[in-house]
Amino acid sequence: MLALGVLAEDPFPVLASIDNDQPRVRPVSPVRTEGFTVYVASMRSSGKTGELERNRKVELCYMNEGHDQVRISGAAEVVTDSALIGEIWNANALLRAYLKSPNNPEFLLYRIVPLRVRFMREWALEYCEVPLEEPPAQKQ
Repeated sequence: MLALGVLAEDPFPVLASIDNDQPRVRPVSPVRTEGFTVYVASMRSSGKTGELERNRKVELCYMNEGHDQVRISGAAEVVTDSALIGEIWNANALLRAYLKSPNNPEFLLYRIVPLRVRFMREWALEYCEVPLEEPPAQKQ
């Protein structure tokens, strides 16, 4: 699928959130991606955390070197599943080096639950809707 390929090619998508009535964007480094569900680590003290507490609606924008784009509109939710946090923690050396422990009170893990996904080829000037689930496998 073309859209998933764009996600794989862009290690630093841009995350948009709302700060009262002002949009805010910042590059993020997802710590896990499962289809169009994206996990992003944060610090409790960051501005992003306060924004997401007040308004969970977000959008991620991915772009590859060919300028194809994928936009994931969704909702951010805090992950509390300790087994999942442990899996992501153990797979991410940067988290371990920076935060030292998954029990660090500053550490938060967000799951961006996709509600809408759109794909656009470079300069197509029109987005195509992307199904959130993979179509069933074709029988041969």
